[in-house]
Amino acid sequence: MSIAADRKAEVINSNARGAGDTGSPEVQVAILTERIANLTEHFKTHAKDNHSRRGLLVLVNKRRSLLDYLKRIDNQRYTDLITKLGLRK
Repeated sequence: MSIAADRKAEVINSNARGAGDTGSPEVQVAILTERIANLTEHFKTHAKDNHSRRGLLVLVNKRRSLLDYLKRIDNQRYTDLITKLGLRK
């Protein structure tokens, strides 16, 4: 499940650290969070879609790795991001 181009642009603009920022950890985590939310909705109607479930686990692990990296380099940016996205620690 991918994100629509306009929704992805909104996510990027709301989490970018500066103009043209598309690769910072904050933006990457926000995009992954959006994709995870879309897949979670998908599983409410397609409970036996195990191939997509594996993809969901890959996305969750990638997001966790990026969050760990962000926490390691700048704890304040990490706490701001998880507060903004509504994630648990």
